[in-house]
Amino acid sequence: MSSVKPIPEGIHTITPHLVCDGAADAIEFYKKAFNAVEVTRLAGPDSKLMHAMLRIGDSTIMLNDEFKDWGVLGPKSIGGTAVTIHLYVTDVDSAFAQAVDAGATVKMPVADMFWGDRYGVLIDPFGHSWSIATHKQDLTPEQIIEGMRQMTPGEGCN
Repeated sequence: MSSVKPIPEGIHTITPHLVCDGAADAIEFYKKAFNAVEVTRLAGPDSKLMHAMLRIGDSTIMLNDEFKDWGVLGPKSIGGTAVTIHLYVTDVDSAFAQAVDAGATVKMPVADMFWGDRYGVLIDPFGHSWSIATHKQDLTPEQIIEGMRQMTPGEGCN
């Protein structure tokens, strides 16, 4: 029987894998914006990165450069992203400001939300969407529904 773990130590079962036009620059941005720690980097042809892994908090994120000939494209090449990476932190206001200072663009300013988080959304310089939050209040499903109704009156929220 093999002693190799099917899920590597320190890796969660779901791990974001980002494609970035300029992955080396993205690594530097994530270090400045989210205090990322570089775990590994595998250089490929033409000074592009075939694979890199970073650790942000207790989670890993993988990334690589675009390889247009292979159909590997980042959000800027495809006109945006349908995915948002959610990051919980102890101080959302400070973390959000750090990311903006590093070059992220505010999509939704930080505010208290009806589900109990203080939350905001930004776009990184490579086109990836990040929501950042600090959980402030444990609420029941009924309290969350009522808060949603108050936030969006007349929109048919159940």
